Amino acid sequence: MVTNTEVVAPASNGVDGGCCKSGPGYATPLAAMSGPSEKLIYVTAVYSGTGREKPDYLATVDVDPNSPTYSTVIHRLPMPFLGDELHHSGWNSCSSCHGDASADRRYLVLPSLISGRIYAIDTKADPRAPSLYKYVDPKEIAEKTGLAYPHTAHCLASGEILVSCLGDEEGNAKGNGFLLLDSDFNIKNRWEKEGHSPLFGYDFWYQPRHKTMISTSWGAPKAFTKGFDLQHVADGLYGSHLHVYSWPGGEMKQLIDLGETGMLPLETNINNLCRLWLQIRFLHDPSKDTGYVGGALSSNMIRFFKNSDETWGHEASLLSFLVVIQVKPLKVENWILPEMPGLITDFLISLDDRFLYFVNWLHGDIRQYNIEDPKNPVLTGQIWVGGLLQKGSPVKAVGEDGNTFQYDVPQIKGKSLRGGPQMIQLSLDGKRLYATNSLFSAWDHQFYPELMDKGSHIIQLDVDTEKGGLSINPDLFVDFGDEPDGPALAHEMRYPGGDCTSDIWI
Repeated sequence: MVTNTEVVAPASNGVDGGCCKSGPGYATPLAAMSGPSEKLIYVTAVYSGTGREKPDYLATVDVDPNSPTYSTVIHRLPMPFLGDELHHSGWNSCSSCHGDASADRRYLVLPSLISGRIYAIDTKADPRAPSLYKYVDPKEIAEKTGLAYPHTAHCLASGEILVSCLGDEEGNAKGNGFLLLDSDFNIKNRWEKEGHSPLFGYDFWYQPRHKTMISTSWGAPKAFTKGFDLQHVADGLYGSHLHVYSWPGGEMKQLIDLGETGMLPLETNINNLCRLWLQIRFLHDPSKDTGYVGGALSSNMIRFFKNSDETWGHEASLLSFLVVIQVKPLKVENWILPEMPGLITDFLISLDDRFLYFVNWLHGDIRQYNIEDPKNPVLTGQIWVGGLLQKGSPVKAVGEDGNTFQYDVPQIKGKSLRGGPQMIQLSLDGKRLYATNSLFSAWDHQFYPELMDKGSHIIQLDVDTEKGGLSINPDLFVDFGDEPDGPALAHEMRYPGGDCTSDIWI
C-alpha cells in the first residue's frame, strides 16, 4: 500500500461474527428511521476543473438547528494532491455489518473520479474535524487490476469495500470493472470474474437475499470527462444497459439493453442515438426483489423486479421492466437544442420504502412520489429550486399554446439559487431533504458556467411524510461561493451515522 500520510491505528474490522446488536448501523431500515437526527454532513467539495489551483476537500457542515454554527462549513480537510475531482463517497462499514461486533463505521471512502486515488478519511477520532488516514495510489490500482476512474463505493458484510471503476487509464470503457479492497484499504483484486466486466460502468447495488448485484451504465471516461457531446452519444460512447451479477460470485448472469427507454426524445437528427446514464436503487427492505433505475438523458424512472424464473428484466417479459415515471422534455427557446430533457441526475428512496425522490438538473425541480404501490408512483410533491428555466434566465419554455413561460425560484437568506438541484440526501426519519447543485466540473462549466465564478450551495427541504409535500427551509443555505480559497463545487453528502444511499441490509 502506498501512502504519504501519517497513519493512525485502524479500528478493528474483522469478519468473525459478534453480538448481533453491537455492529455498525441498524438492524433494519425501519430501525434506522428511529436513529438520531443528523447534526453534521460531510460534503465533497471540488476545485478540480474550476481553474483554481487548489486541492479538493471534504467539508464538514453543521446542520444542527440548535448550534451557534448552524448552516456553516465548520471544517475543511484538503486532499494532499491537485486534480482529484472528489465525487461520490461511501463507508468502510455500514448496516450490512450490523451483526459483526468487531466492525466499525469509521472511515469515509472518497474515490477521486479523475485522478483515480481512493482516500480513507477517519471520521471517528474527531467527527467534526475528520483526518486523512491513507490513500490508495492510482498507479497501484492500474498495475494490479487495470482499473481507473473509481466512482461508487459500497461496504460489504465481509468488511471489504467494493468500488466501481469506469474505465482504464486511457479512459476506455472496455477497461472498467469492480475493485475489491480489504478492510484496511489494501488492493485485493477485481471482483467480477474474468470476462464478466460490464460494457460501461457507473452505479451498482446488491441485494444479498436474492443473491444479486446489478450495475448500470454511464459512458467512456474519455468522453464524459470532456463535457457532454451528442457526437459521443452517436459514436456509442454512452451505455444503456443493466448488468445482472451473481452475488457474491461476480458472474454476469444477464445483460439487459433498455432499448428505446434510453432514447432522448429530441426532434433532432440524433433522435434514435441517445442513451441512458443510469442510477440504481433497490427497495431497502432486503426481502424485496424490486427497485428503480433512473435514466438521466431519457429522464425516465424505470421499475425492475425479479421474474418467476429468477431472471431480472428479461427481454421476453414486458412486465418485468417498466417505465413508471417519464419527465417529458420541454420545448425551449435560446438553448442548444429545441427541446430540453429534465435530466434526472440523482434519486433516492426513503428508508420505509414509501417515497421516492429525484431531481431534474436542467429543468430545476425536485419531486416526491409515493411508491407504496411500486407499479404506480403518485406525484405528491414538487418544488423548483433552480434550473435553466427559472425567471431571469435567457432560456424560456414554450407551452402548447405557443406562449413562453419560466418558473418562480425563491431566494433563501437573500441568496439566489444557482444551477440546478443535483445530489440529494434524506434524513433517517425522512423529514429533511438536502440538495447540492454541482454535477461534475466539466458539465457544470458547460451547462451552468456561473458555478465556476459563484460556487455551488446546499439547501434543505422540509418533507411532509404524512400527506406528501416539499417546502424550503428558509434558515439553511450553505454557500460554497464564500469559501476561503474561492468558490467551490459541492457534490455528494454523507451523515456520520449512515444514510439511505450508503447502507444496505442483508
